[in-house]
Amino acid sequence: MLKLKLPTCMLALLGAVCTLPALAAVEPILTPALPEAIERWQDKRFAMFIHWGPVSLTGQEIGWSRGAQTPIDVYDHLYQRFNPTNFNAQDWVSVAQAAGMKYVVLTTKHHDGFCLWNTKYTDFNIMQSPFGRDVVKELSAACKKAGLAFGTYYSTCDWHHPDFPLGSPGGTTKKPNPDMDRYTRYLRGQVTELVQNYGPLIELWFDVPQETGPDRGIPTANLVRSLQPDILINDRVGGTPADFSTPEQQIGAFDLKRPWETCMTLCTQWAWKPNDQMKSLRECLQTLILTAGGNGNLLFNVGPMPDGRIEPRQVERFKEMGAWMNKYGETIYQTRGGPWKPTKAIASTRRGNTIFVHVLHWDRDVVTLENIPCKISAHAVMTGGEAKITQTQDRVEISVAEKYRQPIDTIVRLDLDGPAMDLEAASAK
Repeated sequence: MLKLKLPTCMLALLGAVCTLPALAAVEPILTPALPEAIERWQDKRFAMFIHWGPVSLTGQEIGWSRGAQTPIDVYDHLYQRFNPTNFNAQDWVSVAQAAGMKYVVLTTKHHDGFCLWNTKYTDFNIMQSPFGRDVVKELSAACKKAGLAFGTYYSTCDWHHPDFPLGSPGGTTKKPNPDMDRYTRYLRGQVTELVQNYGPLIELWFDVPQETGPDRGIPTANLVRSLQPDILINDRVGGTPADFSTPEQQIGAFDLKRPWETCMTLCTQWAWKPNDQMKSLRECLQTLILTAGGNGNLLFNVGPMPDGRIEPRQVERFKEMGAWMNKYGETIYQTRGGPWKPTKAIASTRRGNTIFVHVLHWDRDVVTLENIPCKISAHAVMTGGEAKITQTQDRVEISVAEKYRQPIDTIVRLDLDGPAMDLEAASAK
């Protein structure tokens, strides 16, 4: 295990008394997010999540394989042979753009404690690897150059750090001399580096708080907000729901009040795994459509290979998604979910005076929806062909000839005589 570098105190590993400022008292109130920041974030709808680090050399899961599939001593020394010479931040950003993604979130530190940036708080970082380059700096700069927003994932727990009480495998072991106050100062020092040196950030994505409750989590979130007022913080900092929920490996429930962001893997594992099973184009697109229909964002994960490249077959899948988004992105970007709540068969999104109905499965010849208190003044099948629309006192019926039905998504545009966003949530019949 490497020694920790704490700039204003002796090594934490030696148990010295630190001279960093004392932790603040409990702050029971979280400074709220700026409404306009949430709106901008929701408008983007689609983003790339990236889980990467020395663990890619093993093909096992990041963090969780430490002390499980890979012995701790072996895992902690993977960085000494980590030299991803084919890493190019612009290539990653180009893949995100080709998919139609609007922001990128990188795992800067996972539960294994390894840092992908030039942090002053520990030597357990990318600068000590044969690669010796600041990955966070390069990706942040590439995103800015391309006009994509950039966010950082930071694990609230740390199974490598001696001051965090729990260790590997999976946070099931206890460390001999933990010090949560000292670890909390370490955490806050590092997130300060991320916000100040690599921002502005669209979001700071915390994970697995374990030992962190509201007495630590809320002040940490308030610190982040003080450093950048328009940043968004997820619900895993510890003890606070913060700004948005994070359903994992599943599509979130329809919600017009609480913002949410589904995080999901393109394959089965977060980190790269050889020959991992990849989702079909149908699964990928319908996941995105149903997420937008539920009023959420999709943070879609890829795990780059040990040499720094995103696996070519995964690149191709993202490009296929991007080709669809080039045609129909107006039904996803800058929309809100509803008014009809999504089902397995349909989703709807809306903007202005327009509703976009996405028919994903034609279980019957007619899609029947609860009526809305607006008149449908015009309609069109955006994916080609014609539709028959019948609006009665209690229902809206949509039928499209079988020859015009698309295998992944048949999109019917409905133009209304009033604002679509004023409509209450309704249901499919």
